[in-house]
Amino acid sequence: MDKSEQDALKKAAGVEAAKLIENDMIAGLGTGSTVKFFVDELGRRVKEEGLHFTGVTTSSRTKVQAESYGIKIVDIDDVPQIDVTVDGADEVDQNFNGIKGGGAALLWEKIVAINSKKIVWIVDESKVVDTIGRFPLPVEVIPFGAQHVIDRLKNRGYAPTVRMNAERTPIRTDENNFIVDLHLNRIDHPQDLAEDLINTVGLVEHGLFLNMVNTVIVGDPRGPRVLTNSNK
Repeated sequence: MDKSEQDALKKAAGVEAAKLIENDMIAGLGTGSTVKFFVDELGRRVKEEGLHFTGVTTSSRTKVQAESYGIKIVDIDDVPQIDVTVDGADEVDQNFNGIKGGGAALLWEKIVAINSKKIVWIVDESKVVDTIGRFPLPVEVIPFGAQHVIDRLKNRGYAPTVRMNAERTPIRTDENNFIVDLHLNRIDHPQDLAEDLINTVGLVEHGLFLNMVNTVIVGDPRGPRVLTNSNK
């Protein structure tokens, strides 16, 4: 699949998800290339349909994009709960376990997600897999003592690499932390891995989102299809 075809599927999923946002909702707005199409469609609805809602964003990048359309954005601590959060995913399996954090926003994404009544992911069909793990698993690590954390992850066989930008300096998150990608190839026991990672001092969050999502909207050449998590 070339980039133009993939972008078309991402846009289709984003436009479909934008239908879920209703007047006076508090909506979580995720981060990433697919979510960008979703926010673009919300901007169109605000302008052409008079849609009015309040957004909580999972990154400063999404905040800038949403506010450019006149969407009201507030801090997560200014709302009691979020009605629905729409976000992307880097991989999702048939058990609705996912990897997120390709956009270096996994900590904010998880905070917004756990404070949402409903979670929706929008993906193109390439993100739906049998077993998660081929996409490198991101973890967020504080700068102080980061090399010790990386060494510990290496000793556990997780093949960590610090994510770099185009200038070959470490990418920083909105919390000024590092993103370390774990090259695992496949994750057969995600719950055990999640427990191990979250108990690693200096590692503040991991990109495993396990059985959290309610609905996945998949961009498909035949039209968006909806996967529903019956366990939620």
